[in-house]
Amino acid sequence: MSEHCRIRKVKHYLPLRREQKIYQRRYITVEKPLFPGYVFANISGDARRIVLKTNFIIRIIAPDNERQLLYELAQIRKALAVDPSLVASAKLKKGRKVRIIGGPFLGVEGTVALMRENSKVRLNVEIIGQAVPIDVRREYLEVID
Repeated sequence: MSEHCRIRKVKHYLPLRREQKIYQRRYITVEKPLFPGYVFANISGDARRIVLKTNFIIRIIAPDNERQLLYELAQIRKALAVDPSLVASAKLKKGRKVRIIGGPFLGVEGTVALMRENSKVRLNVEIIGQAVPIDVRREYLEVID
């Protein structure tokens, strides 16, 4: 979609991150969308019709607060300029169900109890009303829907 916007001169932003891959025993750098499936575009009137004609759009999401979205995207752009290998993750909050995908607790599932630099995950045993809290690095957590 980003390429279609570029060709049709529609103002857009596709945040990209860099990732190292091993391909035939060689390291290569590839660029991937930071938010897969999302392109941020300023579309109204003619631009909206042009973009919709591509048939690559599933849904257009209009922001409630455009200034806030632009500010947040500017912050992401600054962060990617410093570290292009940053990875997006689901927003975590207290009470969210997660699975641990790395480290010594690999495969364990629980509920987020506290958010800090290291997230505290609570492993509940519902039937007896007890829990075991463990500290897990944020990058080792995957949200369970």
